[in-house]
Amino acid sequence: MKLSKLEKFFFVDKLVYHSLDLALYNVSVIIDGKEEMVTDEKGVRLKSHNFVSLQKMLKNVNAKQQVMRQFSAYDEMVGGPEKENNMMEIPLGNNQLF
Repeated sequence: MKLSKLEKFFFVDKLVYHSLDLALYNVSVIIDGKEEMVTDEKGVRLKSHNFVSLQKMLKNVNAKQQVMRQFSAYDEMVGGPEKENNMMEIPLGNNQLF
């Protein structure tokens, strides 16, 4: 979903920042139970190595909830059994750093 379209919604259910590899982030939204990646006007996924700059890009999106989502390899790293789903979602507030 294009950011310009997303900014026109009264609210979205959840804004999800995806923590990827080596401080790389992208973002998706959940609206009416459906998750979609957020893109720029050219259809390229929004991404950044700077989390605060990504938050700044999305400051006009009214979200009921904001989370950071990442997958943890901790269990496998310490020799534990491999899990099917090791996703973590950490609630975020508005840090007002921008």
